Amino acid sequence: MADREQVLDWVERMAMFCADEYGVPPIAGRILGWLMICDPPEQSAGQIAAAIGASKASLATNMRVLTDARFVRRRTRPGARTSYYRVDDDAWETVIRRRVAGLTEFRDLAADGIGLAGTGSGRAERLRVAHDVYAWMAELLTNTPRPATRKAE
Repeated sequence: MADREQVLDWVERMAMFCADEYGVPPIAGRILGWLMICDPPEQSAGQIAAAIGASKASLATNMRVLTDARFVRRRTRPGARTSYYRVDDDAWETVIRRRVAGLTEFRDLAADGIGLAGTGSGRAERLRVAHDVYAWMAELLTNTPRPATRKAE
């Protein structure tokens, strides 16, 4: 079993990953990291703030970021005034679905650019390379055939 320092180090690594990969503030990544590894899995704002060393104001702001993005779910218990938070059951599926949607959106945007640049130009070739990479990644993740583009002549 890891000690508290090791757990908090992991939470910090998760915070930096989330900041770099998803563009969220590090505190949001710390909240997410803590909720992924804490026991019990549902924690009050006070418990989370104490665990990661965050102010309640900062925690409230970043908790909204995570709940709006559907990473974290807020729950109440009958008869209690305290809200509890936990990682949403489908958080990771939501992340991947958004990523796939972004891949296909970029693929389609690059295809539109190819049409604007003219298929035989150097500009179109640069766009085609980007299009094909994004189409390939989208195909891998969705098992759907990618739309074909013509190579610049």
